[in-house]
Amino acid sequence: MTSRSRAVGARLAVLAGIAWTSPNTLLGLVLGIAGLPFGARVHWRAADLALVFHRWRWGPGGALTLGNVIIHTGDDLDASCLTYAHRAGWGTETPVCLADHERAHVFQYMVLGPLFLPLYLLCGGVSARNRFERAADRYAQTGRGWWPW
Repeated sequence: MTSRSRAVGARLAVLAGIAWTSPNTLLGLVLGIAGLPFGARVHWRAADLALVFHRWRWGPGGALTLGNVIIHTGDDLDASCLTYAHRAGWGTETPVCLADHERAHVFQYMVLGPLFLPLYLLCGGVSARNRFERAADRYAQTGRGWWPW
């Protein structure tokens, strides 16, 4: 297989993933757009394959990924954050880049599509025990291992 064929295949896989997770992305768009009148700002992050809504005013802080949309309460997605294991007191780990963590979730959504949210909730929701969160932290630490199984 030529490098051009691989590049075309990779682009097609990305487009298929974007289409597959489009119901989740639509939910993210609705949520993100609801924040615009309250000061949220939006821009495309090609490296993350995501539309990011910054300065979203509601919620406890941090970020939430829905398909190819990231809802972020802060100004800069490239900020450092603690891993879930660190916050749970399971050990001391160096902080990770929030953008890397959320990018892992974008990849997970693109593979699992509409199955992502039910599987995420079955695995424990927002928790250090959730294999999706552990995989996202692993990816943010190493650049590999975003798949939760």
